[in-house]
Amino acid sequence: MKSKSITKRIIAILAAMTMVFCFTACGDSGESGGGDGNTLIYGSNDYTRINPAIDEHGEINLLIFDGLMGHNEKNEVVPALAESFDLDEATNTYTFHLREGVTWHDGEAFTADDVKFTIDAIMNPDNESEIFSNYEDVEKITVKDDYTIDFQLKAPNVAFPEYMTIGILPKHLLDGKDMQSDEYFKAPVGTGPYKFEAWDEGQSITLTANENYWGGAPSIGTIIFKIVPDDNAKALQLESGELNLAQITPKDTENFKDNEAFTIYHMKTSDYRGIMYNFNNPLWQENKELIHAFNCAVDRDAMVKSVLLGEGIPAYGPLARNEFNDDSIKQEAYDPDKAKSIIEENGWTLGSDGIYEKDGQKLGFTITCKEGDQVRADLAAIACQNLKDVGVDAKYEVKSEIDWEGQEAFLIGWGSPFDADDHTYKVFGTDKGNNYSAYSDAAVDEALTKARQTNDKAERQKYYSEFQQAMVDDPAYTFFCYCDVNYISNLPIEGITEDTILGHHGVGIFWNVKDWTLNAE
Repeated sequence: MKSKSITKRIIAILAAMTMVFCFTACGDSGESGGGDGNTLIYGSNDYTRINPAIDEHGEINLLIFDGLMGHNEKNEVVPALAESFDLDEATNTYTFHLREGVTWHDGEAFTADDVKFTIDAIMNPDNESEIFSNYEDVEKITVKDDYTIDFQLKAPNVAFPEYMTIGILPKHLLDGKDMQSDEYFKAPVGTGPYKFEAWDEGQSITLTANENYWGGAPSIGTIIFKIVPDDNAKALQLESGELNLAQITPKDTENFKDNEAFTIYHMKTSDYRGIMYNFNNPLWQENKELIHAFNCAVDRDAMVKSVLLGEGIPAYGPLARNEFNDDSIKQEAYDPDKAKSIIEENGWTLGSDGIYEKDGQKLGFTITCKEGDQVRADLAAIACQNLKDVGVDAKYEVKSEIDWEGQEAFLIGWGSPFDADDHTYKVFGTDKGNNYSAYSDAAVDEALTKARQTNDKAERQKYYSEFQQAMVDDPAYTFFCYCDVNYISNLPIEGITEDTILGHHGVGIFWNVKDWTLNAE
């Protein structure tokens, strides 16, 4: 889309999200893999590497790494490796006071040098971190002593403590190394509640409890990330006892509802789906106004009902599960007649085959879906039928490899349960790190910039309302729905907080994993 470096980052992200493993844990006994009361086997997607500074979507990161800050049950920012921080508003300088006595899994001392090393690595464009936009305001980093570090920003950014939840990396193991491909990222050392034990590539990743964890030793001794081929396989392996915990689709969840041997954790997310348009493609450069018609063509209620089985809500923007959502903004809701009117107002005429055309060109486009996500494919199928109903020859295709620069549109998934700046500024801001569609709108840029520069809640609400209105006026995506998730367990797990709103792909359930306990019978 924007550049080859962006394309490389997207491919790496999707590889981390969608590749799969096949691991045999239990033999033929049918007993639970965690039947010894001290092991939990989790159904996971695969990882090509474990690198919190470069890749955003690693569920496993929460177990191995800590940030200076963390999150609580309500997704509020709380101290972690930093005991506290101060802000000098006159100089836009954050000072973090670090915990003393914290050690890396190899026994080395954690210090402020590790923090500086990590943020420097993220900010280095050669490392192609997908989260570099979060730190673009950092002007100067000063290590004052082993346990005190300053970050001076170019401009105010009230979301900065949120971005210091990123997992910190050990300088003593990575200084001078390749931050994309070093072998460390296949055997990572962190400060988190679990230590890396083994990686059977394409099969499983084994973690063991960090008995010296600064926050107290975890109760569960071993957690195995077993990588499973697809959603259906996860459900089958839960039934067979090969998995103890997994996230499965709403349709598969139906098979567990009346079985007392399983516990279902129904959890809300900020994880939305929709059509991301490639604005570098001439189709949208010449016909951008048609996106308003597409927004009126899609039946979001039908998607929630038929694909999510009611486990989600219609989506019209990226902040519906955020405190700064503005329900008063009038959205482009399902209205097929209005969709046709918008198309015709833009000079298109309905052909005898029921498809609009102009200057000899049929109105149509293709939505690309990444292989391995049945929910996205099902949503795309409904969207294409909705669009055909209003005279648009829309198709979808499922691919294992994505031509990011050549495609017309993609079935996107995004969303964050944290500060409203997260997954807005870097996703919709012009030329930001996660703006994979090349979307650009001056009003959006201005509103998002002003929103991050004030800590006055009323002012932030004003700017986020302006942002949401600008997205209606000049849509970046056609939003579909928020996908809530079901985690299923065949062991009694105490400690999972069902009221915590999870993030993209349901990531976040492990936020307090050190406090979980297994009560195997």
